[in-house]
Formats: sequence, structure tokens, C-alpha cells
Amino acid sequence: QVQLVESGGGLVQAGGSLRLSCATSGGIFSRYAMGWFRQAPGKEREFVIAISWSGGSTYYQDSVKGRFAISRDNNKNAVYLQMNSLKPEDTAVYYCAAQEKGVVPGRLAREYDYWGQGTQVTVSS
Repeated sequence: QVQLVESGGGLVQAGGSLRLSCATSGGIFSRYAMGWFRQAPGKEREFVIAISWSGGSTYYQDSVKGRFAISRDNNKNAVYLQMNSLKPEDTAVYYCAAQEKGVVPGRLAREYDYWGQGTQVTVSS
């Protein structure tokens, strides 16, 4: 059973930074593409950013380009989301997800096989 556990969420002022972590267990982490999604109240879950299994390729939602970065450590079975220059519209529950198949990380939630429980990020204006 693959498990994902996010941490690092919290309350931050606009312009601030947060680093989210996602620890995984129970699977072969180095084989998974990893993604971060977010869901704001009353909205659908949306793609934020993803990284290939090797870490060689990353994919971004346009609204986070230049502000967010994803990285992974296959030795620690973990993926990270560095969020800078945060805006109030970044407020959401952030979910880590693992994609077991496919070379290119997907941008759709249905393309991912395993999910964490989410961590709340709140950006105050």
C-alpha cells in the first residue's frame, strides 16, 4: 500500500514563502512521477506542478511559473514544493500525488494513482 503524507502547510502573508514536503512509503518511489495539486473552497482540484520520475523534467501551471519549484529526493522517497512570492489566490489545500504509469507526468487528477491527505496553505493579504 502506497502512502503519501504532506507537511509544511500553514499561514503566511502575501509575498512570503512556504516549503511543502511529501513523504512516501510502501512503493517504489523512484518509478513514480510526482505531482502537486490544490483545491480551494468551492473549486475543483487543479494541477499545480509535477516532476518526472528521474527529476529531469518539470511541468507547471502557468500561474505558478517563476514562483513555485518542485524537487525530489529519490533516496529519501520524498518530493518537495517550494512556494515563493505567495499570493492570496494560492490559498488552498495542497495535495501530493503519485503517478505509477506513463513517462510524462499528467496534469489531470485522474492520471494519478495515489494521493496524500492534503495540507492547508493560507495566504493572507
